[in-house]
Amino acid sequence: MSTVTTPAGRLADAPSDPSSPARRRLDWRLRFAALSLIWGFSFLLIKVGTGAYAPFQVTLGRLLFGTAVLAAAMAVRRERLPRGVRVWGHLTVAAFLLNALPFSLFAYAELTIPSTLAGICNATSPLWGMALSLIALSEDRPTRVRVAGLGLGFLGVLTVLGAWQGFHGLDATGTALALLGSLSYPIGWIYVRRTLAGTGDSHLSMTGAQLLLATVQLAVVTPLFTTLPTRVSVGPLLAIAALGALGTGLAVLLQYGLVAEVGPTTAQMVTYFIPVIATAAGVALLGETLTWSTPVGAAIVLTGAALTQLRPKPRP
Repeated sequence: MSTVTTPAGRLADAPSDPSSPARRRLDWRLRFAALSLIWGFSFLLIKVGTGAYAPFQVTLGRLLFGTAVLAAAMAVRRERLPRGVRVWGHLTVAAFLLNALPFSLFAYAELTIPSTLAGICNATSPLWGMALSLIALSEDRPTRVRVAGLGLGFLGVLTVLGAWQGFHGLDATGTALALLGSLSYPIGWIYVRRTLAGTGDSHLSMTGAQLLLATVQLAVVTPLFTTLPTRVSVGPLLAIAALGALGTGLAVLLQYGLVAEVGPTTAQMVTYFIPVIATAAGVALLGETLTWSTPVGAAIVLTGAALTQLRPKPRP
């Protein structure tokens, strides 16, 4: 569910001093756990929101509330939006690939698939990321372990989907949309890495601009494909507000702080907790059914994803 643009690499490469007063207020492990819970419950909130509102409306509301949180954070820290036509042009593409497109795809997917399956599909992002980086990033060389992890991960996907029984009872369209949403994230990350590295703007400024652009994109698209709801459903509306304010706005700030303090490698480990929490929330709160293949397949997916992130130690 990562939505953060990291253009300059300053915070990602140089963890901040953990002894500073700001860092002592709340241990990074607690913030890591909070981020895992927030993103894990996001799939449940999407399911509740799409129960009363169109997927594009859910995504637009999510982006509106998320952008408001980042705008408030930028105001408190006196951050300015980035400047330059080139930067805004690349941010427009990043906003589409990292926010507008995947958020919408997951919202449409959850019309026909359970939130548990959507959460597991989201966990395939590292697998897609490794496969794409081997093609798009010349410095990212494969190893036997990483290739094995890639194969193991996609074997886990087939296990979750019940390939041995012909995908019986599975909505192919919804599942494909969720997997496409997961694929969109690494495409966006690679694009950002190639086009926005070294801009000099802060991560908060870049991500705030990115969410603003994604909100504008959905504000244009939503009226063209949806109609205003005949009545306001308070519960789903609150779910959308929580999805945006917590699952997008606050989550980005938490991730931003984690990357700054403990580095991107540790921070991205949150990816492996999201499907576990999403599955537990879907089963416990939405009454979604769970067969043995779902947790077993999810464990295989996460193991494969973890292996794809292993890189050989540099030679002395």
